[in-house]
Amino acid sequence: MSHPENPQEALPVQESTGDTPAVDSVAGNSHTDTLPSIEEQFRTLELKAAEHHDAWLRAKAESENVRRRAQEDISKAHKFAVEKFAGELLAVKDSLEAALAAQEQTVDGFRSGVELTLKQLIAAFEKNALVEVNPAGDKFDPHKHEAIAMVDSEQEANTVVTVLQKGYLIAERVLRPALVMVAKPK
Repeated sequence: MSHPENPQEALPVQESTGDTPAVDSVAGNSHTDTLPSIEEQFRTLELKAAEHHDAWLRAKAESENVRRRAQEDISKAHKFAVEKFAGELLAVKDSLEAALAAQEQTVDGFRSGVELTLKQLIAAFEKNALVEVNPAGDKFDPHKHEAIAMVDSEQEANTVVTVLQKGYLIAERVLRPALVMVAKPK
């Protein structure tokens, strides 16, 4: 009997059909494929896709909830923005009502009551960053003043000569410009 040069060429090799592991007839060892089948890979990918889709839906719902809560907070802030200031003004209203309800009033008593009420109002303004603008003698500023007339004056041109109505700023923003008369250029 002649020996072939390669001993494995003489032995028949069993072909694998994919369902059963290939058997090496020489070594007698079973050799399995280490890669999962396409069906298993597909199932794994479907599960991952479902997990990602679920996470995306949850994130979308959470962002909608955050957006809705933010809109509600903004709505409440707009609705109740003056609440603190209104609370401060209640004391002023109470003082005015008390002054009107007093039976026996003297001019001096009435005047002192009005002065105290004005102090309460000024305190409420200060607590709420409402600042009075009284620009007499200042340079005219079109952002803070509204000129209704120009008058002859000894003051420098474009200087506020007369304040007809004080202006007000709230948090450094013009709430009402001061109505003023300005010096004419010479």
